[in-house]
Amino acid sequence: MRAQVIVLAGPSGAGKSRLAERTGLPVLRLDDFYKDGDDPSLPRIASGANNGLVDWDHPDSWLPADAIATIEKLSQDGSAAVPVYEIARNGRCGEQTLDLGGSRLYIAEGIFAQDVVAACRDRGLLAAAFCVRQRPVVTFWRRLTRDLRERRKPPLVLLRRGVVLMRAQRDVVRDATALGCAPVTPDQAYALIRQLLSD
Repeated sequence: MRAQVIVLAGPSGAGKSRLAERTGLPVLRLDDFYKDGDDPSLPRIASGANNGLVDWDHPDSWLPADAIATIEKLSQDGSAAVPVYEIARNGRCGEQTLDLGGSRLYIAEGIFAQDVVAACRDRGLLAAAFCVRQRPVVTFWRRLTRDLRERRKPPLVLLRRGVVLMRAQRDVVRDATALGCAPVTPDQAYALIRQLLSD
């Protein structure tokens, strides 16, 4: 085994990507393992204002087996081909090579990251797992401004989705914790990662 993974889970907008960049470690974006928008197996929202739209916040909207296989290859070989996903286009637009550059640790982050923790631990790939959290209103505002800036979806869809996710944030953190992630703020996670790097 050449490297181990630090998993960053948590609500969309909680600061996972920003934290991952701050560490300076190589980063595997698990959100790039979403299914394409025309995949017939995608789950749909069954009620409310966004009824009928794809439920991108449901775990059936991504490919955990592909993500775990990529993590295993990265840890064993030090590099792997990873998909490039564009949310605004609802699909993959190519792939690129992620090279760890000899690093013994790397980050895997995404809104479904908690779903890879058990498999990584069982395979001896896991260095640590964190659920990044902030106050729900802070997460809501950061997520909304990011999604509007990147034009991920129509503004009304983003606003409605944001309200739903804000109300569900405590459940997201609770579920990630139950799956093996330690609940921490971004600053707490950063300090713990720095400690791992110094060991």
